[in-house]
Amino acid sequence: MALEPTPGDKFSFGLWTVGWQARDPFGDATRPALDPAETVHRLADLGAYGITFHDDDLVPFGSTDADRFGHIARFRKALDATGLVVPMATTNLFTHPVFKDGALTSNDRGVRRYALRKVMRNLDLAAELGAHTYVFWGGREGSETDAAKDVGAALDRYREALDTLAAYTVERGYGMRFALEPKPNEPRGDILLPTIGHALAFASTLEHHAMVGVNPEVGHEQMAGLNFVHGVAQALWQGKLFHIDLNGQRGIRFDQDLVFGHGDVLSAFFLVDLLEHGGLGGAAVPVSVPGDAGGPVGTPAGQGGDGVGVTSGGPVYDGPRHFDYKPGRTEDTAGVWASAAANMRTYLLLRERARAFRADPEVRAALAASRVPELAVPTLHPGETAADLLADRTAWEDFDPDKTALGGYAYTQLEQLAVEHLLGAR
Repeated sequence: MALEPTPGDKFSFGLWTVGWQARDPFGDATRPALDPAETVHRLADLGAYGITFHDDDLVPFGSTDADRFGHIARFRKALDATGLVVPMATTNLFTHPVFKDGALTSNDRGVRRYALRKVMRNLDLAAELGAHTYVFWGGREGSETDAAKDVGAALDRYREALDTLAAYTVERGYGMRFALEPKPNEPRGDILLPTIGHALAFASTLEHHAMVGVNPEVGHEQMAGLNFVHGVAQALWQGKLFHIDLNGQRGIRFDQDLVFGHGDVLSAFFLVDLLEHGGLGGAAVPVSVPGDAGGPVGTPAGQGGDGVGVTSGGPVYDGPRHFDYKPGRTEDTAGVWASAAANMRTYLLLRERARAFRADPEVRAALAASRVPELAVPTLHPGETAADLLADRTAWEDFDPDKTALGGYAYTQLEQLAVEHLLGAR
């Protein structure tokens, strides 16, 4: 079992994650600040592939141009020495008091213009360091009272900002994609674009919509009581999963940012399975449908014709496995690096369990018995029209809904197999 992470696993961490000093609304920091260059070396030693940053993580807010150059030069030297890459970058538009009413959607036009310049400056640096994805988390884009914000106008300004910044990156030839990061609340009472669905809908309205996707985070979606695996599956289905933040969360409460898997571990198992293999239909044996003259159904494109042992049922994610977590406030510096390693080890454990789940003949049989792969079969036959459907007596007149309703789908047995694989019992 390969549980030692390597760069090929594409594990990445934000400077703000391991670098969190554990300061919270009720207490001061419990750990000293980490040096960004030293952080690069420590993560490389652990087997990580990449490191990400907000502008202010790397260059303290208000630094002179000379100091900024020095911080960037030291960071770049560490990257060159270790081989770590910068796959993603983002902008801090939430810490400084100037952003207390938002940044790109602040009621103050001057703040909005300042925020755009701040993003543009860091886009230049991100491109210089080789980033392919730029994340936008609008933590302050929202309100605590409905009286404070014209939401329609705020969305207009949000769209204007993203269109402007996308055009800027295109003109500069940076080749970056944008990823919107949804969150329902905290620090604002209500944040604009609170869920994956909201973000996907908003992205479709943008001028450069093809280059804008999502960066969903486990805890953010679960804070809203939503199914993260479903949300990620939809983003994959739409070709919009540009980046992902992995962590742990225990239900609807504050954003816990636990180590990945240290929350809803069964959801984490199915998430890893989805990211690595695509939909469940590809893990099952082929099914046949009366009247079909073609081959086995449910076989993903490019996966062969027999359908048995197929490992992918749909689009898979090939980007960084990015851990956006926070080491516990109780941990010292040694605990920081232990928690970073724990994220990667947990992912690798779940990946091994998911592979065993996929390879289990009993699982493939259970999936077929539950008719999971049948869902990939189009409801209409090739070339069939609405008129043809109306003429098909088996679809209505001769169909017995009462008899059909007596059958079960055996989902409990199927999920139990997943639990047993997760627990190492199979």
